[in-house]
Amino acid sequence: MNHPEFPLSSEIIHLNHAAVAPWPKRTSLAVRNFAEQNTQYGSSFYLDWLKKETQLRQQLQSLLNAPSQNDIALVKNTSEALSFVAYGLDWQAGDNIVSSDEEFPSNRIVWQSLATQGVEFREADLTSRASPEDALFALVDKQTRLMTISSIQFASGLRLDIDKIGRFCKAHNILFCIDAIQSLGAVQFDVQQCQADFVMADGHKWMLGAEGLGVFYSSATAREKLKLTQYGWHMMENIHNYENKPWAIHPTAQRFECGSPNMLGIHALSASLSLLLEIGMPAVEQKILANTQYLMTAIENRLDLELLTQRNAKLQSGIVVFRHKIIANATLYSHLQANHVLCAMRGGGIRFSAHFYNSKNDLDRALALIPID
Repeated sequence: MNHPEFPLSSEIIHLNHAAVAPWPKRTSLAVRNFAEQNTQYGSSFYLDWLKKETQLRQQLQSLLNAPSQNDIALVKNTSEALSFVAYGLDWQAGDNIVSSDEEFPSNRIVWQSLATQGVEFREADLTSRASPEDALFALVDKQTRLMTISSIQFASGLRLDIDKIGRFCKAHNILFCIDAIQSLGAVQFDVQQCQADFVMADGHKWMLGAEGLGVFYSSATAREKLKLTQYGWHMMENIHNYENKPWAIHPTAQRFECGSPNMLGIHALSASLSLLLEIGMPAVEQKILANTQYLMTAIENRLDLELLTQRNAKLQSGIVVFRHKIIANATLYSHLQANHVLCAMRGGGIRFSAHFYNSKNDLDRALALIPID
């Protein structure tokens, strides 16, 4: 039986939340109601829509444990937020940035593009030291200006100890930037505990929202280090000063929102987050990690499969990667997709990413569709 908030077609087994997630039922209803308001009444309810925007900032503040909703900017996606940081900082020739060799392109190419300014991008082999964190620290020197890392790696599911990294960065006066797209909505996250300066994530993965809207957190201190790269009416302190004479930059993170908000995305993401916050992120994380453990055990119990995810890692994520010992990844992936198991080919194998609502029956059905050779 499907979860009441996820009335997916009975043939679908959705194990691809690390890519694009399905919407909860309440999100679909929120979008439908918003569309009907627009169709029947135009902008008559705009003041209510602004209240929904404020509510979303509060929800994201709660999800991140940010000190204030003033630290929350609503952006198009992770890449946009990363670009705000990369091109907002005042770099000096000789500065370097430390990251890993496992990053999604969004958290790599933007930093590599700074080479024209004499900034070096260093990629740590996370398997080269006793811990992935130590591998990052080994690349740091006096010219290291920023460390940027995914809290959970998209291909392997490796979850880093961001609290440990945050303490290191703070002790060495290094800015700390986190791509949290594989964490937010899946595991508990605390920007104050990990002492992050910048955190960004799209809403369409574990947060169960629509594509086209994400969150950009910046601490009050770090925010002042960023010069703006986009300008428009919405980033002014007085957004109703249409004469623009005089005008000042918005004192909060809204300064990164140069134009009209994505109201459709706001209604969708707010509805999705209401479900996660209603359940509570401790319970959501517990269910997701239970699914992870169940999948890893089931994979290890099959002689024809090889678990690629680190079983004994200190921290686990919602991502499980495995391969078949005989069947090629591409062949197995095509077979699973043809049988309506939504997954991905990542990290040298097949990636399953189950959310809290996925049942053991879902997982058993997916595994049963893998040919035994």
